[in-house]
Amino acid sequence: MPAPRYKSGSMKKTCVRVTKGNTAHYRRKKQGTAKCAACGAVLNGVPKGRIAEISKLAKTEKRPERVYGGHLCAACVKKIMVEKARNF
Repeated sequence: MPAPRYKSGSMKKTCVRVTKGNTAHYRRKKQGTAKCAACGAVLNGVPKGRIAEISKLAKTEKRPERVYGGHLCAACVKKIMVEKARNF
């Protein structure tokens, strides 16, 4: 029976081969990739990793330095800028 700390959904069970047979090791699951809020495309410039790892990065390494950086992809930002310019 695994320890209670390994029973959460954030842990992944892996099978490891040892001299007496197979045993279970537990490790943290990898974080999913960041997606665009409008179209669902994968965001470029946003690192993939657990929150604990990303929080140790510098501010400029966490997301792109542009409007809606880390929230919308470049194509969706371009569409918004064009719409705002036309309605202005």
